[in-house]
Amino acid sequence: MNKQELIAAVLANKEAGIETKAAAERAVNAVLDALTEGLKGDGVQLIGFGSFKAKYRPGRDGRNPLTGAKIKIKESWSVNFKAGASLKEAVAKAQKAAAKKKAAPKAPAAKKAPAKKKK
Repeated sequence: MNKQELIAAVLANKEAGIETKAAAERAVNAVLDALTEGLKGDGVQLIGFGSFKAKYRPGRDGRNPLTGAKIKIKESWSVNFKAGASLKEAVAKAQKAAAKKKAAPKAPAAKKAPAKKKK
C-alpha cells in the first residue's frame, strides 16, 4: 500500500467521518508528521499497534565484498518498528485466510481434444 492507497482507505472508512479526499490526505499527513516529531524524542508507542524508535548506528570499518578493500561506513540513524500483539494477531489471521484461499482445491480442467496428425 502506498500513500495514495492509504488516503483512499481512510476516505473509505465511513466511521472516521472524513468526507473528502483532501480531508483524508490532511489526516494522513498529520499522523505522519506526528510520528516524525515523536521519533525526534523518545519514540512513539501505539498500544496494540506497535512502537517506533529511532536507532543510532555508529560509524565503523567494513570491507567491500567484491574487492576485499577496507571501506569506512558512516554513522547513521534508522527507525525501528516493533509490532504490537494485536497487529501481529491480525496479520497472522489474514495470512492464514489468504493461504487457505490459495490452497483451495481447483475444479478439474476440461480435457483438450487430441491434436490432429499432419500427413
